[in-house]
Amino acid sequence: MSGDRPHPTDCSEVLGRLYEYLDREMPDGDCAKFQEHIDECSPCLEKYGLEQSVKKLVKRCCGHDDVPADLRSKVLGRIDAIRAGEAGPVRPDPGEAA
Repeated sequence: MSGDRPHPTDCSEVLGRLYEYLDREMPDGDCAKFQEHIDECSPCLEKYGLEQSVKKLVKRCCGHDDVPADLRSKVLGRIDAIRAGEAGPVRPDPGEAA
């Protein structure tokens, strides 16, 4: 899927972590590596532009609701568990209604 020449960063890695990049949630060194790849790879640049547009649209239409802090921490904890390979079945919180 790469552009005209090979890149040190694989397209699948860039596309797999695109939202992490868009949300500025990755380390600076990785950001620089991804930016270089996106600047040089037209298919990834196109996908980046599309996802960036979708993100802006969602923010404009739905970005006015505050997310409860406990929900945010649960979601981030689940993401960390998935990344660490500890992903098991999602169990509802006993204090929440089903």
